[in-house]
Amino acid sequence: MSAETSTNLAYLTATEALAAFRTRELSPVELLTAVLDRATAAEPVVNAVVESLHDQAFAAAREAEQRYLGKGRGDIRPLEGLPVAAKEEHPIEGHPLQQGSLLLVDEIATETHPVLQRIADAGGIIHIRTSTPEFCAAGFTRSKLWGVTRNPWNPEYSCGGSSGGSGAALAAGYAPLATGSDIGGSIRIPASFNGVVGFKPPFGRVPAMPPYSLDQYCHDGPMARTVADCALLENVIAGPWKGDVVSLRPKLVLPEQYAGARGAEGLRIALSVTLGDHSIDPEVAANTRAAAEALRAAGAVVEEVELGWTRETVNRALMAHFAAIMGAEAGEAINAAPDLVNPYLRAFHEKAAATRTSFAEGLALEGAIYAELGELLDRFDALICPTTAIPAFVADDDYTETKVVVDGKELDFYLDAALTPPFNICSRVPVLAVPSGFASNGVPTGVQIVGKTYDDEMVFRIGAALEAVRPWSYTPDRRPSC
Repeated sequence: MSAETSTNLAYLTATEALAAFRTRELSPVELLTAVLDRATAAEPVVNAVVESLHDQAFAAAREAEQRYLGKGRGDIRPLEGLPVAAKEEHPIEGHPLQQGSLLLVDEIATETHPVLQRIADAGGIIHIRTSTPEFCAAGFTRSKLWGVTRNPWNPEYSCGGSSGGSGAALAAGYAPLATGSDIGGSIRIPASFNGVVGFKPPFGRVPAMPPYSLDQYCHDGPMARTVADCALLENVIAGPWKGDVVSLRPKLVLPEQYAGARGAEGLRIALSVTLGDHSIDPEVAANTRAAAEALRAAGAVVEEVELGWTRETVNRALMAHFAAIMGAEAGEAINAAPDLVNPYLRAFHEKAAATRTSFAEGLALEGAIYAELGELLDRFDALICPTTAIPAFVADDDYTETKVVVDGKELDFYLDAALTPPFNICSRVPVLAVPSGFASNGVPTGVQIVGKTYDDEMVFRIGAALEAVRPWSYTPDRRPSC
């Protein structure tokens, strides 16, 4: 197999690969070989893989190959033979669970995350595990344990975080599907920076493990390069689970196919470029408006709106929440071994600990934040807005001292450049993050499609329409160079 052929195979979508498996034009072993070849070629630059499950992956691929040939045991399952990159935060029994921390270098998982178990049960092949920042507490992906994970489109920039390794792996061709998790934008930020698709499901749609399954800011979800592939993975991982009391019944099954551009006809879509008082990079703003105009051209009614949200109010709610839960856990890690933790973890803890807003006051703020969004979505089918205010963070900075400047304005905290946290606060709204274009530095930009509470199908419908009229497919002339 030539290098060009191998690379083209690595960039097949999941739906294309499944179709080729069924017609026997392609075998799962050939696809696995191709994506691992991509990882071998790009990893010296990208650094997204923290564990390779090479041997067991090839064993599973050979089993899937036999199923497609009609010689194996059992029926063809929904993900049969597809390689899936798993965020390392999702445990696999008997494998390391280090979470980017020197404190956990010897930690071994004693159980498997339900999301990964469902992927395996559906025939998916978890062949690599991907990098995160320490304890997933950053919007970039770097740590003392694993080093810096870089953006495949331009390695000077970050792949985002905390599901940065998964986003980079998708963009670099290591897998057609990946898992992520999102407590403040950790699926959507990497989706934007890497030019891929990521879904933050409504709270409870996808099961999680305790105790964070009880934290309404936390969401596990799918990542892919296309809307259809993201829906494919979502349909596998969603649904009630005996170990998660908040997991929703009955299971919602998304359509396998969408109407493309026709899906936008007649919809009423709100556009907010600043999402309150955010400063937005001009290139990000232009790409957001271009996405809105594409939906308008496809038949949607798109109306620009203003939201009364302020970053100060959102941050007060966030930090009241984090101070009580994730920030407190970070404090325990810092106290245990202050010299081993990453500086950004300390900065996150200090910011959360410094809040003067009580948890109860934070809940009141959360209610006020959703009240405005709920009123807006009562008049529209969905809201679109930028995913981040800037194209990307710099890869080699941890932003403990550096200030992010957006359109000439200096931000107090680097994560103020993310427009994702309000939708963790409003945790029951589904959010699909999709590409919106490229910035002049070669890094992708993205938009969020925000639906009414639990209206997952609508955000996928709009995402599919946008993809149809403004494609972001990874054609041979439109892929990262690494």
